[in-house]
Amino acid sequence: MSSHLKKLSAAGVLVTLGIIFGDIGTSPLYVFQTLLTEGGKVNQELVLGSISCVFWTLTLQTTFKYIFITLQADNKGEGGIFSLYALVRRYGKWLAVPAIIGAGTLLADGIITPPISVTSAIEGLHLVPALASYIIPGKELILTIVIGIILLLFFFQQFGTKVIGSAFGPVMLLWFLMLGLLGTLQIIQYPPIFKALNPCYGFALLTGHPRGFWLLGAVFLCTTGAEALYSDLGHCGRKNIQVSWIFVKTTLMLNYLGQGAWVLLQPAGTSFTDINPFFQIVPHAFLIPSIILATFATIIASQALISGSFTLISEAVSMNFWPRVTIKFPSDIRGQIYIPSINWLLCFGCIAVSLYFKTSEAMTAAYGFSITVAMLMTTLLIYYFMRYVKHWPLWLVIIILCVFVSVEGSFFVANAVKLLKRLFFLVFEVGLIFTMYIWYRARKINNRLLHFIDLKDKIPMFKALSAEESIPKFATHLIYLTKANNSKQIEQKILYSIFSRMPKRADVYWFIHIERADDPYTMEYSIEELAEDKIIRVEFRLGFRIQPRINVLFRKVVQEMVANKELDITSPYESLSQYNLAADFRFVLLEKFLSYENEFSLKEGFILRSYFAIKHYALSDAQAYGLDTSETRIEKIPLVVNPFSNFTLKRVEPHPVIS
Repeated sequence: MSSHLKKLSAAGVLVTLGIIFGDIGTSPLYVFQTLLTEGGKVNQELVLGSISCVFWTLTLQTTFKYIFITLQADNKGEGGIFSLYALVRRYGKWLAVPAIIGAGTLLADGIITPPISVTSAIEGLHLVPALASYIIPGKELILTIVIGIILLLFFFQQFGTKVIGSAFGPVMLLWFLMLGLLGTLQIIQYPPIFKALNPCYGFALLTGHPRGFWLLGAVFLCTTGAEALYSDLGHCGRKNIQVSWIFVKTTLMLNYLGQGAWVLLQPAGTSFTDINPFFQIVPHAFLIPSIILATFATIIASQALISGSFTLISEAVSMNFWPRVTIKFPSDIRGQIYIPSINWLLCFGCIAVSLYFKTSEAMTAAYGFSITVAMLMTTLLIYYFMRYVKHWPLWLVIIILCVFVSVEGSFFVANAVKLLKRLFFLVFEVGLIFTMYIWYRARKINNRLLHFIDLKDKIPMFKALSAEESIPKFATHLIYLTKANNSKQIEQKILYSIFSRMPKRADVYWFIHIERADDPYTMEYSIEELAEDKIIRVEFRLGFRIQPRINVLFRKVVQEMVANKELDITSPYESLSQYNLAADFRFVLLEKFLSYENEFSLKEGFILRSYFAIKHYALSDAQAYGLDTSETRIEKIPLVVNPFSNFTLKRVEPHPVIS
């Protein structure tokens, strides 16, 4: 996304409509219908109370929490739960847990949002008389169309959204204008519907209705796009989101009020079973165009969520919360990425959801729990942001926290009853969270076992090995990746690889360290010569959205050093140097495997065995760091956490040989 579109402008607002508000913008398709279905007998109390709850949910949850407060937690212009975690992680190691849970549940939302949105739009075909006469669209036809759209949507991800992305803004502008216009036409016929904005009607519904409090599960559906709204902050900028939200919220409420007005104008005793008020307020002549526009809007909403899932996984890989996976860049738009494994995982999940639930009504009955959990996790992290990053007064932070926890806690309890209906998703959600937790914890155990040695004490050994002509030269330039934050130290395992495991003679030894910056797009490097013309350390500072393509980055560093006459890479061999041929460079990667010598605790054993089982399906270090296999040697080294040592081995005399 171009940086000028992040500044407040008409173009920026238009792009924001297309990228940010697709999910929350398509909620009128199913929210009010769900409330009428779950509310039982339809009367004025239910209609006014439902719209009141929707209005104040959008006000407290979306406007106050996300638009006003959470968007301030931008990490160099980027948003999302991992960006928020990067801002507050120094205030508590345990904050990784809410970040993992929030990310996992947000990703789980990616397998139900596309089916529920697209199905809600396509179900409008039931109201087209011509189709009812000739095709009679039933569940099977609707299901076929939905699955076809989902397959095409995920198929085209590999090509990027550069071409069709430019149409997202205008399409969503038309969509929101249609929402506002349709709602206004009904409100004109029943102006008293504005009474629904009074919070007293919402309170009366929750406390006096037979289902009362439990209707919050359906009310919550109106704000499910709020979490994704924060995740897409980096694409559009805070000001564009805040300004466009005024327009979006106005059109949304006009449509909800219009649907309510239409319902209250119907004769007493009317049954609203299988009736969607959204399509009922559409003029008959405009029904097919409205269904087409609704379908495009739901596709755009789905696209935004899929792109957000790719971004989330990319950040998780960068911050060591997810195994390394193939990440592609299908266009030259900054930040637009494509992750094949996640794409087809989501595709499979969406199709499975469609086949399992079949109708939007069945989907909404299971929808909402994951996002409620994600929002609660964001609230927990935003507390640390307000208190320790922004330094807001404690009394103010406590008040805000109480409001958020009360609202989201109520939604959580109301959605918890859906748990039995959504066991289908449980494996998916648990799998995502489990993978993130195992990867994070195993990396911590791995890092705990690192032993660093002072490099200065070993410099004479490097010089001696380099000068030892009786040992065949392994490479002219030998490169290792190091995790040592201190430039004067190096891992013991690297020294073992160089000096003890077939000594590796080289003219120059390079040690590359990657430091992950909290901001997203940092690309910096520094060079430190630890021994003149013998040991060089390169430090890369990369933002959490930058892929560590070490081969490319290192080549760039070498080119700049040669241009600055800091380095001569001409081949040291006399027969080759006369032709000005470049010297050879070789990477050595140390890859761990779980040693049989370990004696684990139950917890550590489970974590590490799970880690290596998952790692088997991840990219290798050479692939992850973009290293050409012809220039890279992989060395296997055992990971020994708790060596098996508590045993007694008795020496005895050998048995005599009987002839």
